[in-house]
Amino acid sequence: MKLNFRLEKNIVDKLNLKDKERIIYCVPFDLSADGKLIKNSYTVVTNDRLIIVTEGIVTHDIPLSECIDTKSEAPVDCGMLISTIDGEATILVRFSMKHHIRYAYVAKGIRLLHDGKDYVVRSRERETICEKCGMVMPKTKECPYCGGKSQMLSKMGRLLSPYKGWVVLILFLTVVSSILSMASAYVLRLFMDDVLIPKSGTAADAVKFFMIFIVIGVTLMAISQLTVISSTIFSSKISNGLRIQVFNKIQELSISYINKSRPGQLLNRVLWDTREIQRFIDDTLCGLLSSAMNFLFAFIFLLVLNWKLALLALIFLPVIVVILRLRQKRSRRLWRKSQIKNDLLYTRLQDVISGIRVVKSYGKEEYEETQFRNINEQHAKASIRFEIFWGIIIPPTAFLFSFGGYLITYFGGMDVLNGIMTPGELIQITTYCSMLTAPLVWFSNLPQRLNRLAITIERIYDVLEEDPDVVNSKTAQKLDIYGDMSFKNVSFGYDSYDQVLTDINLDVKKGEMIGIVGRSGSGKSTLINLIMRMYDVDEGSITIDGVDIRDIDTHTLHSQIGVVLQETFLFSDTVINNIRYARPDASFNEIIMAAKMANAHDFICKLPDGYNTYVGEKGYSLSGGERQRIAIARAILINPAILILDEATSSLDTESEYQVQEALGRLTEGRTTFAIAHRLSTLRNADRLIVIDDHTIAECGTHNELLEKKGIYYRLVTAQLEINDISSFEEALEEAPSAVN
Repeated sequence: MKLNFRLEKNIVDKLNLKDKERIIYCVPFDLSADGKLIKNSYTVVTNDRLIIVTEGIVTHDIPLSECIDTKSEAPVDCGMLISTIDGEATILVRFSMKHHIRYAYVAKGIRLLHDGKDYVVRSRERETICEKCGMVMPKTKECPYCGGKSQMLSKMGRLLSPYKGWVVLILFLTVVSSILSMASAYVLRLFMDDVLIPKSGTAADAVKFFMIFIVIGVTLMAISQLTVISSTIFSSKISNGLRIQVFNKIQELSISYINKSRPGQLLNRVLWDTREIQRFIDDTLCGLLSSAMNFLFAFIFLLVLNWKLALLALIFLPVIVVILRLRQKRSRRLWRKSQIKNDLLYTRLQDVISGIRVVKSYGKEEYEETQFRNINEQHAKASIRFEIFWGIIIPPTAFLFSFGGYLITYFGGMDVLNGIMTPGELIQITTYCSMLTAPLVWFSNLPQRLNRLAITIERIYDVLEEDPDVVNSKTAQKLDIYGDMSFKNVSFGYDSYDQVLTDINLDVKKGEMIGIVGRSGSGKSTLINLIMRMYDVDEGSITIDGVDIRDIDTHTLHSQIGVVLQETFLFSDTVINNIRYARPDASFNEIIMAAKMANAHDFICKLPDGYNTYVGEKGYSLSGGERQRIAIARAILINPAILILDEATSSLDTESEYQVQEALGRLTEGRTTFAIAHRLSTLRNADRLIVIDDHTIAECGTHNELLEKKGIYYRLVTAQLEINDISSFEEALEEAPSAVN
């Protein structure tokens, strides 16, 4: 999202910028103090001042040093930039909600400048309104309305460029087929004028023409079959290659993009949209080439034979082009809505299948059936509207094109009766006319297909052209990690204007176990995500062995970090493949050793097929403790230098927790470990505990040191002990009657 708009020169002159003063942020606002729409109004932030330009006139010029606690708020229907000036909260500007996120970023930037920090806020969000045409952007990187056909053709050309040989082959076959079709009409004319009409033709002449027709027909049939085979192979190659390309791109993209996208939306990109490209090549591209060649050759031959009749055949073409052109935008909107509903349908289907245990546990089968039916009906309605739209337009256009053929037949027949034209020439002309009008009728369907293609390409390239937030730097190095880590003034927010962590400072030595404690939503998991470099910090740095984490090759980094999460994810595969996922080249003996260290070997051997047992979707055929131990074995297999434990035992029973804790004890030995746990007793043996509160590290020390401080950690432990005492008391009450009996 743009945070520094270009100002007109006359407005820049009014700012009276001083030496070395530069514009850092410049964003528009569109509401006056009384809520009326206004134009040519901007909030300008330099490295020294905050300047408000209202309808081209500077109305406020405030030193940044006087702007305290600047923030963007959106009470009802509009947003406001508010700053405390001279001890009073002052509304500086008002704006419509389309600018709210933009001003949230700018407000943070003003606060940083006020605090003397030379850090420019960057926006990760996309623009919601196209700056050029003012249209609402359909969640795409580029505006589809501004790019139009040129943008679509350029992207389609990029898709086809690796397969130029196939395009040339199909084009060659199409040209040959069109030439033979033209030749057959000429042969038919000779047959009519030289054999049938004068009644002087012999049987040998008839046989000769008959053999020519057979040769042309067989050749056309062979070329047609070869074209179909070629186009099928061609479209399959493009579809398969594109599917792999999109899948690989999704894996390259940052976790932030994945989290913001619906699962069904991404599935559609990989499966449905790539299939739509294949359909276009099969059903449309080859037909387009054939129709274009037939139209071109038929029109040329008609012009040579009788240019007046040639123009008569196209008399309604301008009217049809105007009609189709006027309806194009609506067609694209209808198809885009249909695809959005299709995304929702896929998302709901995936959610229900993935969460079928929850659905059945709560007896929500009928509810989900109703929900799916409603979404399916919405998708059906959107698709029906699109098809009806074209169903209304296509028949009249086809009739207008065919009407040109009727005119040619009438006026051409008059020329035959007047002796101006021979019957054979009329047959040849009407044949060419049908070869001219048939492509035109086909072309009347082309806008519908092109609109579908444009939306499909737009959706595919929306993924392919997305830039990941986390990338290797040019100086990224492959590093054998020792285990020392350091956090220096680390700040981060999933939206950089809304900080989750601020000024995190921590030094960790190899082999230390750091327990991370805090209330829900305090930023514990966010800190873990930064260590794994799922996100890059907004400010400050994280170093491993003295090297900035951004300068370490991401593959090298991730291959040396072991992760055990609360919600263990297992693939729908065998036990052995789930363990060796971390290291595909691991030997069977290494896998068994890892399983033994994770206390998993014994229960695996009792499974029906041992290590080759299929665990089901997400491993639901196993218990929670069994899944956790397989995850630990997976982490052990890569012998990680850094270990991350995120609530690894919180949802386990006592026996499973003991097994997992014993395995974790072996895993953490000698490794730099970061552990999150709600059960604070599980972190008692951590070398240090850090308490995250109010977005930063509020307390740091050992378990006993923090208890002695009687601060946040002490209150958390006390509250948990009270809850445990209440639970124990209630359990005792429940068991009391049975004890008496």
